[in-house]
Amino acid sequence: MEKILMTRAGYTALNDELKTLKSVERPAIIQAIAEARELGDLSENAEYHSAREKQSFIEGRIKELEGILSLTDVIDPKTLSGAVKFSATVTIVDEDTDEEKTYQIVGEHEADIERGLLNIKSPLARALIGKDEGDSVEVRTPGGEKSYEILKIAYI
Repeated sequence: MEKILMTRAGYTALNDELKTLKSVERPAIIQAIAEARELGDLSENAEYHSAREKQSFIEGRIKELEGILSLTDVIDPKTLSGAVKFSATVTIVDEDTDEEKTYQIVGEHEADIERGLLNIKSPLARALIGKDEGDSVEVRTPGGEKSYEILKIAYI
């Protein structure tokens, strides 16, 4: 199986979610199912069916997280430097609008563009990989070609 690259923060967040699902959510849903069973006829018991559906979701997410975490290769950005690599925090400027943005290049399971966490598989991240400060990159986006200049690369 292919390793899943992830930052320490991303690994910790997924591991915390797994612990919460196992220690809080799972016991709570088991209790909810037991209480719904006590109400009688299960064929017409909406609480029971809702709880079973939620249990199915929780168990599926637990298996998914266990699979992801078992294949994870945590990358420590402090050990890296130089050109843009996985886990780099990159400040770029749109060469057309002069709008600056800062992104950290992360694995797909921790990506969140709203928080500045850019999926390594995204067109922008792929264009940035291997480039240095001062380089320009061309990115094909759904809205057309965009040009960015790399202002700063940091490994935090």
